[in-house]
Formats: sequence, C-alpha cells, structure tokens
Amino acid sequence: MQVAIPLYPRFTALDAVGPYTVMAFTPGWTVTFVGAETGPVLDDKGGLSLVAAATYADLPRPDVIVVPGGPGTLQAVFDEPLLNWVREAHEHTRWTTSVCSGSFVLGAAGLLKGRDATTHWGWLEQLSGVGARPVGERVVTDGRIVTAAGVSAGIDMALSLVGEAAGETTAQTVQLAIEYAPEPPFQAGTPKTAPPELAEPALGLIDFE
Repeated sequence: MQVAIPLYPRFTALDAVGPYTVMAFTPGWTVTFVGAETGPVLDDKGGLSLVAAATYADLPRPDVIVVPGGPGTLQAVFDEPLLNWVREAHEHTRWTTSVCSGSFVLGAAGLLKGRDATTHWGWLEQLSGVGARPVGERVVTDGRIVTAAGVSAGIDMALSLVGEAAGETTAQTVQLAIEYAPEPPFQAGTPKTAPPELAEPALGLIDFE
C-alpha cells in the first residue's frame, strides 16, 4: 500500500505525523511525503520542517492520499499544482483522505460535492461552502473519501483504514506498538465536553490568518 501525504507551508505537524506513524508501522505499507518540489516544508508553528522526499509527478497514483490541515490551507485551496494532483490521483486511489482543515483542500479540488465530511469543529459548518454535508463526527467515510476531525483525529482515521485494508489484528498490533491508549488529564477535547469559555481562546491558538 503506497500512501502519499502532500506538504504545503504552515501545515499542522500532527495532522501529517499522526497518520504517518500509524501507516508507516503497518507491514507492507510505504508512506511518502510529497510536494510540488522536494525539500523541507515548514509547519504552522515555524519550529518543525518535514521533508518532501518526492514530487507530485513522482507519485501520480498512490493507493491512499492523506491531506493534512493547518493555517496553510487558506493558501493551499488556491494551490493549483496541489489541487490538480489531488484530483488526478483520486481517480486511482483506494482512499482519498484528509485531517482537520485538509478537508477544504479536498473541497477545493471538487471532491466533496454532495458528500458527508468533517473537519475541525471550529470550521465544520463552513464545509457546506465547498458542497459537502457537514457531519460532526471524529471520522467520516463517504465512499472512497474519508475525512477526520481536528488534528489528533488523524490517528483514529489511520487506524480505521489499516483495519479495513489489512485486518483488525494488524491494526490492533500497530495500535499496541505505538501504545495508543488515550487517557487525557482533562475532558476538554470537544466543544461538548469543554467549558464553553475555552472555545474562543482555543481557536485563537490555531492562528488561521
């Protein structure tokens, strides 16, 4: 299984690294970071770069696409080389996926029209603007399109895809290998469980400008 994760300036690191870790641990799966050109791409906080090891042209037909989100999606939705690659590669994928606001890239590529999809809770309703039906769930599957909610949900999505493609035993083995057993110290991970006064400062941390 060949997985391609496109990088663009100001992506959110965990959006990319979470699914990468799950899928890279899966036997027989290869994960490659891709870009318009090879080289380092800086994340949204300016402290971490991931390296695009291949160009879009190098991987025209991956089995899986994982588009990360982040503040950079504000520009990425106008990035024609990225959008063209997503459109053309989608014709051959088993799954075309996104994490967090990466769903807006799928939408800009014309892939979400009339489909159920999710994204970060702060921008969920805006998905209707790209033709999608917003669904407030952690992972949403509509045919070959799979979208994950905010940031950490990419790990859940990746495990679900591994389970479907390689079997539950393999997915559970990967989950155990990476010791993914969340026990957060606070129940503030969703708007339903967090104190309401946290919503505005939480969105401020994301810096969508």
